[in-house]
Amino acid sequence: MPMNRPVVVGVDGSPSSLVAAEHAARAAVRRRRPLHLVHGYLHPLGYGVPLNPYDLGVPAPTEDSRRMVEATAAELADRWPGLTVEVHQVAGGPAATLVAASRRAELVVVGSRGLGGFAGLLLGSVGSQVAAHAHCPVLVVRPEEQPIPVDGPVVAGVDGSAGSRLAAGYAAAEAAGRDVPLVLLHVGPPGMDRPVPEEVEESQAAHRAEAVRLLAEASAAVRAEHPDLVVREHPVAAASPTQGLVEASGTASLLAVGTRGRGGFVGLLLGSVSQGVLQHAHCPVLVAHPYDG
Repeated sequence: MPMNRPVVVGVDGSPSSLVAAEHAARAAVRRRRPLHLVHGYLHPLGYGVPLNPYDLGVPAPTEDSRRMVEATAAELADRWPGLTVEVHQVAGGPAATLVAASRRAELVVVGSRGLGGFAGLLLGSVGSQVAAHAHCPVLVVRPEEQPIPVDGPVVAGVDGSAGSRLAAGYAAAEAAGRDVPLVLLHVGPPGMDRPVPEEVEESQAAHRAEAVRLLAEASAAVRAEHPDLVVREHPVAAASPTQGLVEASGTASLLAVGTRGRGGFVGLLLGSVSQGVLQHAHCPVLVAHPYDG
């Protein structure tokens, strides 16, 4: 991976994007990478683009948007001495602009839209599209309506899939960089610790053994890369993997989830668990896309 890949964050002047920019600056400093503030200033459907096919001009950004991006860059550079901040205003839809930028990025950071719109739906369409289609890891940041424990552990779900292995690797690097423990979480069906009929006991024993095996394998892999990292293995029971991960996010500083990869139906790159976590987690969520190339 090229060493000059920047951390990219989408900014539009909203409170959510300004919170995302702060998280992006912190990530860039931790990684010793430059920070690029990216503002896609055209409507996703192309409103503002000339309708005359012979007029090939592209509208310039407004003076207000230019001042917004430059003021954000100046504030971050002042707050984080030594951080290199660049501003990029692109004539394109916000989601498409960030997905394109992700091809050359170390990390893309996007804000969620908060509690506007439908109750409980924390992620807007731009964040959803970038989280699904980016070509590098994506950090989705919630507005800080409640304090996030900065010294809390980094949590990664473990299910044996390639996506969860990638997520565990990214989560381990984040935990090492933040100097916090890594919690590897496997969510099993509820009621595994209650007395059950004899015919059910064998099935539950198999579930418990599989959880222990998956956690041990994931733990060995991350310890090989980060021998000094504190790693905890937690098998938990919940009604669904989404519920178990969302509950664990309440005390975490970061939650890492995997994707399906780029096979299957285009646009369905995030499984139902990752989508549910993105909508309801209580802390920032790292979506573990592999780097292109």
